[in-house]
Amino acid sequence: MSDKPDDQPSRVSAGPQRNDETHKAILDAAEELLTLGGAAAVTYEAVARRARAGKPTLYRWWPNKFLLLVEVYDRRKKARMSAPDTGSLIGDLGAFLAELWAFWRQGSGEAFTAMIVAAQSSDEARAALNGYFANELGSPLVGIIERARQRGEMAPTQSAASVREAVFAACWFRLLTGRLVDADIPALVTTMVDGLASRPERQDPI
Repeated sequence: MSDKPDDQPSRVSAGPQRNDETHKAILDAAEELLTLGGAAAVTYEAVARRARAGKPTLYRWWPNKFLLLVEVYDRRKKARMSAPDTGSLIGDLGAFLAELWAFWRQGSGEAFTAMIVAAQSSDEARAALNGYFANELGSPLVGIIERARQRGEMAPTQSAASVREAVFAACWFRLLTGRLVDADIPALVTTMVDGLASRPERQDPI
């Protein structure tokens, strides 16, 4: 799933600093190709042709196509998902999972699945996926966890990073096994919240 730059690029490329208009055109082109033909259709040649940009520009800004796919996926996700704030951890997680699963069912799940699968055999894909997860600080889930901590709904020993990983692990498992069933969300969220709940410290009997 990787392209190699041409020795003789046919188009004039942009400089090292990202031009907003060109950047948007490339992301738009990559998203259109992703929608039409899945991750396999997103080649640098096809993206460059559709965006009317030079392939060297793509390689300068995204050294491999997995970094481009991750940015396209993240942009689409941020545009279509909200930041639920229901006043409770169980309500927030339920709303978050419902939105995420709906987003995946609308086509983005296939693209994300392709990235997960590619990461099993490609160091570049694995690094791109790990980088995305590590840097996704603007995710609604980050706010959900912080508000739950402030309300005392989480045990003080719970790591925010571990909670995010546990939630996404459950979601990725559902995605990869084709079981994004909304009716299952309440039970899944209840199990998660029970495991995160803040409990009084145990006191040894006198």
